[in-house]
Amino acid sequence: MGRYLIRRSLISVVTLIAISMIIYSIIFIAPGDPLGELAANPNVSPEVRQRIRESYGLDDPLYIQYFKWARAYFLEFDWGTSFTSRVPVKDYLLDRLAVSLSISGTAFLLGIAIAIPVGVISAIKQYSWFDNIATTFAFIGFSIPTFFSGLLLILLFSVKLGWLPFIYNSNVSGVWPLLKQSIMPITVLALFSSAQLTRFVRASMLETINQDYIRTARAKGLREQAVIVLHAMRNALIPVITIIALQLPGVIGGAVITEQIFLIPGIGSALIKALSSKDIPVVMAITFGIAVAVVLFNIVADVLYAIMDPRIKYQ
Repeated sequence: MGRYLIRRSLISVVTLIAISMIIYSIIFIAPGDPLGELAANPNVSPEVRQRIRESYGLDDPLYIQYFKWARAYFLEFDWGTSFTSRVPVKDYLLDRLAVSLSISGTAFLLGIAIAIPVGVISAIKQYSWFDNIATTFAFIGFSIPTFFSGLLLILLFSVKLGWLPFIYNSNVSGVWPLLKQSIMPITVLALFSSAQLTRFVRASMLETINQDYIRTARAKGLREQAVIVLHAMRNALIPVITIIALQLPGVIGGAVITEQIFLIPGIGSALIKALSSKDIPVVMAITFGIAVAVVLFNIVADVLYAIMDPRIKYQ
């Protein structure tokens, strides 16, 4: 396992360097001017605009701009300065990351807490009333896009009933006000996440409980609870780990659509704003950070495979 982790880490470093080159090249050739707002301001002279461009290195060739960014990012751990807000990217994103984690992270954990027991019970009680209801809600939750379910919740609980605020205010203090403005976005994200995971858990559990070793465990006289928890669930959750590992970077990256609907100042809304203004340091910090999370969580998933199933060996 140690040699495997070292090999995967070395491959991951090469992969991330290649990803950073591709992302930076795409952003560089994309249309738009990072200093477009200054160009449209008649009070800013061309000489001042040119000096600002030179200070940010925007007139340098692509490879020089990339190497400057890579040196600052990898060697100095400096994420640069935002072109639009003129503040350090690290400070700008860390504040928004806390908001995204509080919303997306809570919704993700809630989705897992709902999906695993519901999926397991649906598989055990296949075609029962519980399975039919759970499957119906799973299909509905997975089919309805988050922007539509978010708008429905806003119309019901904000417009009609007036119970919950539909605009997220990061300056609100107090547990109950924070909870009130977080209920709808968390519900939207948890509904979609749990619906997707429920289908995977149910399908994996159905395949597992029909295996020969499950019948053997029952024939030995083991309690049904021990058969399900110790034998069936442990193997059924192995493919689910892959799904969870692939969804985790989305928690860090924020929920772009949901944050736009509820005006949440998170990572997702920061990415949309940075893309529209071609704010290269912010876009690179977010997109490359998500790429790092994808690679990291895939390695973690591989390690969890061996923990869940000792038969898995990495040569």
